[in-house]
Amino acid sequence: MSRLTPTRPARSAPGPRRVLLAGSAGNFTEWYEFGVYGAFATVIADRFFTPAHAAGQGGAGPLVAAYASFAVSFFFRPAGAVLFGRIGDRAGRRPALVLVIALMTLATTLIGLLPDRDTIGVAAPWLLTLLRVLQGLCLGGEFGGAVALMTESAPPGRRGRHGAWQSFTVALGLLAGAAVAALLAALLTPAALHAWGWRVPFLLALPLGLAAYRLRTGLPDDPPPPPPAAGEPGRRAVGTVRPVGTVEAVGTVRPVGTVRAVGLGVGRLMGWSAAGYTFLVVLPSYLQATLGASFRQALTANALANLGFAAAILPAGILSDRVGRRPVMLAGALGVTLLALPLFHLLQDPAAGAPAKAAAVLGAGATVGLLAGPGPAMLAEMFPARVRCTGLGLAYALTGAVFSGCAGLVITALTAATGDHDVPAYYAAGTCALSALALAGLRGDDHRRPLR
Repeated sequence: MSRLTPTRPARSAPGPRRVLLAGSAGNFTEWYEFGVYGAFATVIADRFFTPAHAAGQGGAGPLVAAYASFAVSFFFRPAGAVLFGRIGDRAGRRPALVLVIALMTLATTLIGLLPDRDTIGVAAPWLLTLLRVLQGLCLGGEFGGAVALMTESAPPGRRGRHGAWQSFTVALGLLAGAAVAALLAALLTPAALHAWGWRVPFLLALPLGLAAYRLRTGLPDDPPPPPPAAGEPGRRAVGTVRPVGTVEAVGTVRPVGTVRAVGLGVGRLMGWSAAGYTFLVVLPSYLQATLGASFRQALTANALANLGFAAAILPAGILSDRVGRRPVMLAGALGVTLLALPLFHLLQDPAAGAPAKAAAVLGAGATVGLLAGPGPAMLAEMFPARVRCTGLGLAYALTGAVFSGCAGLVITALTAATGDHDVPAYYAAGTCALSALALAGLRGDDHRRPLR
């Protein structure tokens, strides 16, 4: 019998459902935390950004500071997309995704344990911002790896459906964050919620993150590509594609340049990014600070918007596999462009009934879902496998840094400076109008072509 050290058996290739679960679980955990931060932005502003002598005096300054900390984390997402994207493109999707979920879980848990300004003074907001920076790096790496993993493992004709799970778990994470916040607001007194209750949702990220970590460590480095459908050209394995701009076997010339593709991706994503954060993250604080809504009313509106968003994502992804990415995403961009201003006028109208306002908020979330459902697959189809994690992750991260991370800061500051309560509507509608122009250039048959 040989005394040589036996080799470890290779991991069996997981099925598409296992890949979806592993990719989705980490994504859910990371976006759950972002939903919690948005829901508790007013509390965090008071606990970390308000000097002790000014506590309880209100004003937009601390809230603007809290959103500035929120925005800073987004500006580190492109760096995370490049850092973890290169790991994903060179070492495999699994190592990158395992690393990002471990670091994100650590940062989120530490936020739940972080002493506030009353305890450690001016160090508190700086430490909070540092943890937000780490979260931004991790989230920048999460999108590229998760979308690459999901779309590359998708059976033929189902990339839109599989990619939509990335957006769907974003919605579930945001919805879970809002739901936990609403539950705590119902169970605790305002004083208890303000003193310690806000920490509970951040600490809940620890068991969620550990479960996602375990799922991801069970994946192989890269899932094998699915077999081609009948009449479909064979797919190359990850890492064996031709350089961008060369002629493919089917005789078509691919778009030249990853940089150009990243820029085009930003244009196609900007409406989704800005409208999504306007309706799904910024809305609770806007309703409280601008329209005088109670904390519970604001959280209920936020939950309804996220519910509509979640309900539309998977159907939109499935539909895009049948009719193409372009018509579905254009419908979402044009819908926000036309409906954003009437929506905010309805919310501001004291004579409007609660059912009408609830339906409007629900519909606003669903309209953004038309962009989010096909969006991940659309991005994956723009980049070859050798740069897919980095390329699509960077496009998404740059868009988030400019149009999502700044949404709360820009909207809160401009509303306070101008007194115009329609600022959020202008922001969402304007970006979606520009995004529609970029989406109009999508090819109608991209959903049928094999990934490069």
